[in-house]
Amino acid sequence: MAGIEYSALGFDELDDLSASAYGQAVRLGRFEHEAIAARLGLSAPEVERAEQTLRHLRLLQPMPGEPTALVPVGPDAAAADLVGAAERQVRDLQQAITEVRAKLLSLTPLYFEGRRERNRLEAFDLIADAALVQSMIDERRQLCRSEVLMIQPGGPRPSQVLPAAREAAQELLERGVRMRTLYQHTARSDLPTRAYVRDVTAAGAEIRTADELIDRLFIYDREIAFLPERTSCGDQPPGAAVVREPTLVSFLCQVFDYLWDSATPFEPDTGKAPTTGDDVKHSILRLMSKGYKDEMVARRLGMSVRTCRRHIAEITEELEATSRFQAGFNVARSGMLDGLLAEQHVSPPEPAGR
Repeated sequence: MAGIEYSALGFDELDDLSASAYGQAVRLGRFEHEAIAARLGLSAPEVERAEQTLRHLRLLQPMPGEPTALVPVGPDAAAADLVGAAERQVRDLQQAITEVRAKLLSLTPLYFEGRRERNRLEAFDLIADAALVQSMIDERRQLCRSEVLMIQPGGPRPSQVLPAAREAAQELLERGVRMRTLYQHTARSDLPTRAYVRDVTAAGAEIRTADELIDRLFIYDREIAFLPERTSCGDQPPGAAVVREPTLVSFLCQVFDYLWDSATPFEPDTGKAPTTGDDVKHSILRLMSKGYKDEMVARRLGMSVRTCRRHIAEITEELEATSRFQAGFNVARSGMLDGLLAEQHVSPPEPAGR
């Protein structure tokens, strides 16, 4: 038993000295202290210690009819005598474990029936424990039958979560579950995210991107939805609102479908660079025209403030402007923003004062 001390199990450990003494006892037919000490060059205390070890290991036992004489016993007989009781305890414990597991698993139908009944009664739960939320999401993924809808805002996904996400997605797709996910355009420039998208789309997933998205959203089988908790304690990860009410879940599905229809398919191609630069810059221009500061623009588009400012600097240079104000003026004069709004079927804002 690796890592376990024999003494902790009630067994002495056979050392080299005791093994040598046992070998001499076998040759002599009995354990003779003086003869063994002379042959092995041992002191009387050492021979005594070897005798105690061998007796504890059942390798020495009293001779029938002569209790004071000790004779060697075969290792197989000693092992049976020594560990027989422990083996019986192990078998009894395994049997008890099997019986307990069977009795508990017999309650599984009652558990799921109770959960279904509770789901009908409890349409909405707010769970602050992020670990419990993840456990519930994992459970719903395993029970999912037909479709998963996901919105993942914030630009590129953290590289450390992608291996687990890839495994979970492939497991769903192998079961025939349809999987649709929305990212932001800024995710297209991230190599780990593109590699993940390439793998899961090859397995059947559908992924699109948009310039802006609502908050994170998971919907399973159009029956249950997970929304992030709006308030969290300090640096602790947020919990989630779990929605089961059919009307509200249906509304969230319609919101997803609306965003999906206007999004762009994410088709990663290792032979080409991402082609979202213009889309991102157009989105920045649109938000700048509304008066948003750099931090707000970055947050809305799922990118870092530094990256956002780099794009703004490129836009300013392309427009031959020396400031954000002049860039906005040049955009308005060129009619570029009107064209963008028309492409998005959005009416330009009414002039002030009307």
